[in-house]
Amino acid sequence: MGYAPKALHRRLETCITSPLRETDKVSRLRTFLFVTAACVIFGLAAIWILTLPSIVPATALPAHTPNLADGETMFNIGGCSSCHAVPNNSPEEVDRKRLGGGLALKSPFGVFYAPNISPDSKDGIGSWSEANFVTALWKGTSEHGANLYPAFPYTSYRYMQLKDVRDLFAYLKTLPPVQGRSRRHELSFPFNERRLLGIWKLLFLGEKPFVPDPSKSAQYNRGAYLVNGPGHCAECHSPRNILGGIIDGQRFAGGSPDGNEWAPNITPVGLRGGDEDWSEKDVASFLADGMTPSGDFAGGSMAEVIRNTSLLAPEDRSAIAAYVAALPPRQGPTPPPKKD
Repeated sequence: MGYAPKALHRRLETCITSPLRETDKVSRLRTFLFVTAACVIFGLAAIWILTLPSIVPATALPAHTPNLADGETMFNIGGCSSCHAVPNNSPEEVDRKRLGGGLALKSPFGVFYAPNISPDSKDGIGSWSEANFVTALWKGTSEHGANLYPAFPYTSYRYMQLKDVRDLFAYLKTLPPVQGRSRRHELSFPFNERRLLGIWKLLFLGEKPFVPDPSKSAQYNRGAYLVNGPGHCAECHSPRNILGGIIDGQRFAGGSPDGNEWAPNITPVGLRGGDEDWSEKDVASFLADGMTPSGDFAGGSMAEVIRNTSLLAPEDRSAIAAYVAALPPRQGPTPPPKKD
């Protein structure tokens, strides 16, 4: 048998390089796993930081003399009593100024219970600072630094002017304290994880304040402010996406916040394209007495809204009507069939 140096060389080369290739593969795998782990850790850290509940520090609040009359206006247009007044089987017997909470607010995500916002120092907001209150309405963050659920419509209250928020807080302080805490929300995982709301806020909580339209009248801008800010009308009258955020392209085009009761389209598509033809004057009158152009009356949740808007100054109801009448037409979801 002859000597074959080339074959021997190839065999030796294979014996030497094979372990090297395996070592190289292991090294590349380790590098890949390390980079992946680093990216995951960095991503989670970034999300953790970005979703930290925001607050408004007391130092950001300049000196202010409360206007209780304005605070009462904000209380009425904001519908505070509709959710936070102690419930009664007879709506007419509800004491609008006893804000002990307890009302069940049903949603596709579970049941929320309105908290006590009376001036009670133990169970209500009596121990809150003014900065705590501004933080809750603007940032959706509790006095303990936790994310609040958007069943409390801070996505709209965020557009309230600072003076109005502070006047509302001062007005709430004049109301009677009510003892007792509401029951815990009934939410399943993952909706019971408040920290995840930080991601929701990144997607749906705006940071820009309300800015009047200089091309519009003072009445229009007052109405726009009341409707989009303290009045939070879009919260009910707009459809929502799978995450519970308002679909901006269909804002005011109708929706069902609790998955049961329907809030109609209040753009011209709904106000002038249905069974009734609403004028600007009709809208203002409806906000005062709840009567529709056909002589029917508001029912359900809207009846409670009318109890609040009927207490507004006539000029504010007219401003709301002027803004609503000027909304652009928007086609929304198909409403459910009317019940006989």
